[in-house]
Amino acid sequence: MQVSYKKLWKLLIDKNLNKTTLQGMAKISSRSMAKLGHNEEVSLSVIKKICSVLSCDISDVMEFEQDTIIPTPPKKHKEDSSDKFTFIDLFAGIGGIRLAFEANNSRCVFSSEWDENAKRTYEANYGDRPAGDITKINPIDIPDFDILTGGFPCQPFSMIGKREGFNHKTQGTLFFYIAEILRIKKPKAFLLENVPGLLTHDKGKTYSIIMETLDELGYSVNTKVLNSADFSVPQYRKRLYFVGFKKEYNTKFSFPKGTGKLVGVGQFIEKDAEGPTISEKTQKYLFKKDDGHPEIVDENSQFPVKTLCASYHKIQRITGTFVKGGKTGLRLLTENECKAIMGFPKDFKIPVSRTQMYHQFGNSVAVPVVTAIAKEMVCTLEEAKKVAN
Repeated sequence: MQVSYKKLWKLLIDKNLNKTTLQGMAKISSRSMAKLGHNEEVSLSVIKKICSVLSCDISDVMEFEQDTIIPTPPKKHKEDSSDKFTFIDLFAGIGGIRLAFEANNSRCVFSSEWDENAKRTYEANYGDRPAGDITKINPIDIPDFDILTGGFPCQPFSMIGKREGFNHKTQGTLFFYIAEILRIKKPKAFLLENVPGLLTHDKGKTYSIIMETLDELGYSVNTKVLNSADFSVPQYRKRLYFVGFKKEYNTKFSFPKGTGKLVGVGQFIEKDAEGPTISEKTQKYLFKKDDGHPEIVDENSQFPVKTLCASYHKIQRITGTFVKGGKTGLRLLTENECKAIMGFPKDFKIPVSRTQMYHQFGNSVAVPVVTAIAKEMVCTLEEAKKVAN
């Protein structure tokens, strides 16, 4: 979004203020004021100060950029009579959530992702390239849909909101854009995914504000931390899920429980695979601290692995055995091993480098878990439709 000076100056006139008075009341520097005077971009902190003085919401003086390109509907998975619901894929990554909902006869009508490498992988598998930065997308331009989905970054809200004069408690965070889309498009339901740490993030304030906001938007919300290992995924990976439905539907949603049967990673280790080996020097570095990392697995490993990380410097924390030489006998995970650990199908295309592959899988969702949630959501919506009819 960018400043709408037309809106800003109109609000200033409506409040019987001039630019000089505004500068003094908002304590704006002369440099920032000069930029405002020439209708140039200023920092978000300056806009927050102005809104505090004008007692307005930040969206009252901002507008979405007009050069944002909204992509056409997906080239693949076109509308089909078997499609039950439509959905949008926000903070899409490589499309793990999309896989889950398409497996439940739902059709994606819009996606958004800012990372260019993730876009490449997404496009290679789905035939359409996601729109970019969610902050530059006008919700009005998004096609109508039934379900909003997305795994959003966790940001603190404690220093924004009413203490700085804003009516909307989530201003300045990426969650704000999710809330805006929900407010404007009013979908039937949503699924949001995050790390369990969000529950205690900023002493619980972040979670509380998210729940309050979703309630104010008219949704009944269920939350639960699910572990991918409970869904026959060979990885211990806990994630927090938010599932919401319009209050008017009076739905009764229950999270899936999974099979509860642990699946060992050993059966997915490729015995004759060749991959980047870990040298003796690197091995000594990795094991210099007795902190349990990296985790060594082989074809005999009978338990799921620890959470696959997205950070490049941590990709070696999970390794497989190297059976064709190599002084240490260790190597990094292969592409197929990563897919198995995250619950992706073998035919999922990876057109990026190995470094980006680790990063993308580490940032993605465990597909079988979301697939089970999507199934329950679709069933719940179908029941709500029957009651409405």
